[in-house]
This record gives sequence, C-alpha cells and structure tokens, in this order.
Amino acid sequence: MDIKKISPGLSVSPQLLPSDMADIKAQGFKSIICNRPDAEGADQPGHDEMQAAAEALGLEFRFLPVTPGMVTDDTAEAFGTALTELPGPVLAYCRTGTRSATLWSLSQAGSRPLPEILAATSAAGYDMNGVARRIANGGKTPTDASDAHYPVVIVGAGAGGIAVAASLKARKPDLDIALIDPADIHYYQPGWTMVGGGIFEPQDTAKTMGSLIPRGVHWIKAAVAAFEPANNAIVLDGCRVVSYDRMVVCPGLKLDWAKVDGLEETLGRNGVTSNYRYDLAPYTWELVQGLKSGRAIFTQPPMPIKCAGAPQKAMYLSGDHWHRTGVLSNIDIQFNNAGGVLFGVKDYVPALESYVKKYGANLNFFHNLVAVDGPAKTATFAVNKPDADPETVTMEFDMMHVCPPQTAPDFIRVSPLADAAGWVDVDPATLRHKTHDNVWSLGDVMNAPNAKTAAAARVQAPVVAENLAADIDGGAPTAQYNGYGSCPLTVERGKIVLAEFGYGGTLLPSFPKILIDGTKPTRAAWLLKEKILPPIYWKAMLRGREWMAKPEALKVAAE
Repeated sequence: MDIKKISPGLSVSPQLLPSDMADIKAQGFKSIICNRPDAEGADQPGHDEMQAAAEALGLEFRFLPVTPGMVTDDTAEAFGTALTELPGPVLAYCRTGTRSATLWSLSQAGSRPLPEILAATSAAGYDMNGVARRIANGGKTPTDASDAHYPVVIVGAGAGGIAVAASLKARKPDLDIALIDPADIHYYQPGWTMVGGGIFEPQDTAKTMGSLIPRGVHWIKAAVAAFEPANNAIVLDGCRVVSYDRMVVCPGLKLDWAKVDGLEETLGRNGVTSNYRYDLAPYTWELVQGLKSGRAIFTQPPMPIKCAGAPQKAMYLSGDHWHRTGVLSNIDIQFNNAGGVLFGVKDYVPALESYVKKYGANLNFFHNLVAVDGPAKTATFAVNKPDADPETVTMEFDMMHVCPPQTAPDFIRVSPLADAAGWVDVDPATLRHKTHDNVWSLGDVMNAPNAKTAAAARVQAPVVAENLAADIDGGAPTAQYNGYGSCPLTVERGKIVLAEFGYGGTLLPSFPKILIDGTKPTRAAWLLKEKILPPIYWKAMLRGREWMAKPEALKVAAE
C-alpha cells in the first residue's frame, strides 16, 4: 500500500486489494471511499469484493466511481458530503490516487484558500496545479497553456503503444516521445486463454511497465481525462495539460462488465469466470478441473470484441480436458453467441465445427447474455433470431465462462476523435485520423474493420511509425495496413487452427501450407502459439524489431 495523508480526516491511495483491509483497519481508518469504476484494469477487484472485505472488518465503505475525464463539480460535492457523513479518518482510493486527490481539492475550493489546497496535496505527492487553474477558470481546464510539451505523445502503453514507440525510436532515435499510461503492470493478454487451459502460469503473462518502456521515451504515469485536438492538447487526471505536435491514440478498449446485470457481483465465485481478466483466468482452470458433470455455458457478446475467437477457445480447451479425463459425456456444453456465425471467416469454420461436434457442444446463436444470478446459478439471455419474435431464455449452469460486452473507453467515446459509434475515426489504410491530420491510432480502439487482436497491433505499429516519421519529414504517408489479424484457435491441447486474414476476410497466411495449413488443426501452429509467439511479443514487437511485420508500401491510385 502507498497511503498518503492529505488532511487530518483524509488519506488517499492507489488501488487497494481485499487483503489490505486488515492493515487499513490496524492503521486506524474507519471508512473507505472507492473512486475507481469497476473494470478499468485487467487485474482490478470489483467494488463489491472490496466492500465485502471492508465491512467484514467493521469498516464503512462508499462507492463513488469517477470515470477519467468525468470529474464533475457534482461528484466533488458528493465526495465532500461523504467526508462529513462517514466516520473518520477516511481512506479514498482510485487507480493512482489522483482522482481522489482531485475530488478533495475541488470539494474544498469553497472553504479553503487555494495555496492551502495545493500545499496539502503537494505534500502527499499529487500535483493539483491543474485543478487550481480549473477552479480559477470557472470549472473548465484551460488548454491554451500546458504543463509539458512533446513532439510526439502516445496515449496507452499496451501492445500497440509500446510497439509504436519502439518502432518510432528505431526510425528516429533522437525523437522526443512521451508515453501516457497509469498502469504499473503490462500484460500479455493473448496468454490468458492458455492460463485458463492450465498451460501457462499467470505470472508469465505479466511484466512491470517500467521494464518495457523503450529507452529514451518519457513515461507519464497518469490517466487521460480528455482530448482537445483543436488545441493539440491532452488533459490528464488532476487537470494537468500535455500538448503535442503529433499524437498516437491506442488505449485499448473497455470491458463493460456492468452491462450484464449481476455479473460484477458474482465474477470469481459461484462458478462464474472469464479469461478476459488476469486474476480470473486461473479460476477458469480451477473450475474446469473440478467439473465432473453438469452444464458449462460459454458466452460471446455482440461484436466488436478483442480476440473474437477467445470465447470459443475457452470452450475447446475445457472440452479437451473433459475428453481426456473421461467425463465429457457427463457435461452439457452450451455455446451462447450473440452473433449468428461461429467464426467470421468461413474458410476456418469446417475445422471448428468438427471440434464442436467432438465435444458435443450446442451452438445457440443470437443468444446475448443480459443477466446472471450467481447464487442461483442461472443466466438470462435475450434471444433475437431473424424472422422470430424476441424472447428471453434463462438457463441453469454449474460453470459459466463469460466474455464481457466491450466498448471504447469513456474518455474516447466522448472525445472529438470518435466516430458515431465511439471508436477513433481513422483511414483504414494509413491509420491517420480522418479529421485531425496530426493524429494516428492503432489497436483495439480505432474503427478500421479489422479483427481486434495483438497480432493486428503488431502489424499496425510499423505502419503508424512509418507514416508518422514521413509526416515529420514533410512527406505523405508511405505505408498501408491491409487489415491483417490473427487468431490462433486452440481447438485442443497440442493443436491450433491458425486463422490469419485481412480486410474483407481475405486469407493472409504467414507460412507456406506445407509448414502450417491455417484452415486445419496443426501441431506446428500450437508450437508457434506456445513457444514462439510469447518471446516474439516481449523481445521483438515491444522492442521495435519488426519480425514479419515490415510495412507494406502504400498503393496510390492512378490519376
């Protein structure tokens, strides 16, 4: 824990864990305020879990979530009210503590002098000068002046952000780049399917962020609150402002667990799990090993989602374990998909259907998970089949693997960078923003019609780096993205259907058929996934070594 005292009645902290509660109580705190919305991070416990742990020790708990970019005066007032209502001293937390410090600063603006507010937060290690400017500016953060300026700013240090920073540094070693991300840990998320199948250990999918930021790149450890591209400015939590000449936007997407009624309350218990969360993937494997009979439901929400094959990968690896241990005939496997097809590229469907048949799974299309009752072990689905009246179906389960609904992050959806659906609006070939020509985007957050996979980001990063470097040199874009994405479908332990495709479902295999025929399950593809791709991710992609990812030259139409 990293608890910082701001006033006699309030301290703030970065993310806490249920296991911290005993120590918090021992330090004399009486109440806890959670200012972090659920599901901001892949390793984040939900507020229900935190509240249960706090109240079990007699601590008061209040959930006052603040989405980055949405620190309103009303929320600040509610925070101030909570401080008067809750027994003190109070400990407030969010991802880094900045939102909690910001709420306190705004809540005290009418009763304390600004120098006193700034001194208190500064002593705790939080810079609230931006908040002071917001207060002085009538509640809006001015962006005509900035706290820092960089020629290139990259928002998001996931697979796409670090890869594009490394690729840019490889092309222009002297380029001054800032990378904005509040996370301490970087995850190899493609590995979580393997954790849920008992093949990888969870710790092998995580490294400290600081160890991965390319040398010479400035790491701004903060969350983005808002974009003002008309002023080439980014507002951070704490109302600090960073300005830029060029910007790359790649913060990933948001796992919207709250869209399914009752899901957050039961995740990680009652047989409900998901490989889309770092701390839950081991629970998937625990459930799979423990299930000897009963019903297992695997769900897939409406598109778009990251790694569209992941929901069925969990089903295949689970079915394979039950087959190998001789209990498959006792287990009713249901795959409930909000869409109408097993996989979006038809060439791979026959191989997948053979495994559906092998495991005796029932495919229920147009079934969208809308509610979960964990203690009762029931799941409710909205069923909207073509040419049929909508209906609701409730199914009992013994185990359920959930793929959550997914959207662009809130600070993206409300920004001038977003299209009508909330995704960053880019040219699908150059990945340059359609309106703001000094902005590029890659990864899951942008609206090009490609599969949202780490393999896609691996190919996109050099395209963005090449085109941004060309723009710095005064030239036109020189590289294009062909929509490449890859989905290694783990159909059984030891075999994978390696789906590789581009825009429009065009097959884009990386290897000759004699080595890997992607339309068939192969041992070679499994070895690629298990042994080769992880080191390529850590040691090549994130270090600007563009193995099998050299940018394709932009094709310009003849006049």
